Amino acid sequence: MLDEFKEENIVNKIGGRFKLSSLIQKRLVALNRGARPLVEIPSNNPMEVVVAEIMQDKIYLDTAGNVAVATDGGGKLSEVGSDAGPSLDDL
Repeated sequence: MLDEFKEENIVNKIGGRFKLSSLIQKRLVALNRGARPLVEIPSNNPMEVVVAEIMQDKIYLDTAGNVAVATDGGGKLSEVGSDAGPSLDDL
């Protein structure tokens, strides 16, 4: 189990367990479809990548329930498509 799940910090950061679960699932789909990780960590485990992205405030759920990504330019946030990866038709 990842250490971040042993404490409530990650749950509180996202706003609840349901939102956290939804964000993790959507981002895992994106990574599995070819989206690039937003963090550089020594692990290739997609779950560890998603947790690192959350803890570093790289991703969050917007008000519509879509994954949104924080950009590097001035702290502005940009929304990503439904999963930020190629569609199933592209695979």
